[in-house]
Amino acid sequence: MRVGLLAESNVRGTETVLGSQIRKQALAVVCRNLATMLYSGVPVVRALEVAGRKGGDSLCRDVFTDIADQVRAGEELSDGMARHGRRFPELVIDMVRLSEHSGALPEVLEHLAEHFDNIVALRRKFLSQITWPVIQFVAATGVVSLVIFVLGMLPGGEAVSEITFGLRGAGGAITFLAIVYGTLMMLAGGYLAASSVVTARQIVDRISLSVPVVGKCQRAFAIARFSWAFYLTQQTGMPIRQSLQATFQATGNGAFQAKCESVCRSIEEGDSLTVALADTGLFPQDFLEMVDVGETSGTVPEQLHRLSPRFREEAERALSLLCGAIAWAVWSIVAMFIVFFVFRFFLWYVGQINQALEGLQ
Repeated sequence: MRVGLLAESNVRGTETVLGSQIRKQALAVVCRNLATMLYSGVPVVRALEVAGRKGGDSLCRDVFTDIADQVRAGEELSDGMARHGRRFPELVIDMVRLSEHSGALPEVLEHLAEHFDNIVALRRKFLSQITWPVIQFVAATGVVSLVIFVLGMLPGGEAVSEITFGLRGAGGAITFLAIVYGTLMMLAGGYLAASSVVTARQIVDRISLSVPVVGKCQRAFAIARFSWAFYLTQQTGMPIRQSLQATFQATGNGAFQAKCESVCRSIEEGDSLTVALADTGLFPQDFLEMVDVGETSGTVPEQLHRLSPRFREEAERALSLLCGAIAWAVWSIVAMFIVFFVFRFFLWYVGQINQALEGLQ
């Protein structure tokens, strides 16, 4: 075990820099196949080799083949997975480590497969809903750049360049596109950079939770994942502090993760889970009431497990609303740009006619 942990430490450093995580869809397939084969009594090594091939991913196949070799050599499954560091979400390794000796590994793998299936389905739904607004935005920037290009070709284009913010012709169109997409890339890069720094991510996520529609969507997803993860970690018999740490980490939200330590300390000082969660200010009242009922009856994990689909559905509704709002915002911007340029161009054209008439007089 000690050798495994030392190897895990060394390899994780390399994987953090060079490794990429196995696709969620592949993980869902592998976890489900592993669970089925283990339920059927297939040896772990054979199950790992077969499940890795069914993942449909070369990275997945290579990783699970290597893990099978390590298990064949006498290592624990969780240690073999930990050797690959960032190839797996931390929650997977933690769940496998706690369940592989309790006999609950197949059940845990089934829950993990369901979790990854939900993530994949949500991602597809988001992409399908955001595709049209993205097309609209690209079309809008194309229309504006075309207007800039055309105005630059007209006689007296220099006189009307103020309409297009001083941009005209092919060079102006390219400059406009570079400004728009360069700004978007900088914002996206800044967000990704902030997400990689724990403190910055906590601040960004905390701010986004206060944004209408966006905050509701993020909060609902975080609570759905919290409910699912707490149920799963408690089913494996994980100690409460470790359970909460894994649960808050599973939310994927920096604002929630920042409250983990305070919740753990509050519970260790004798407060109930309901009070500890209420003090964070992140959980809605109806959720806290269900937790309180669960604590009274001793069924908190089960209560949260039943709540998870409800909050996931609420998050999906909020996501649909968010995508709709983005679509309308993009369309409004497109309409305003078109009206603005058409109106200014009309005024310029009328002015040219007036000048010509004055010249005739």
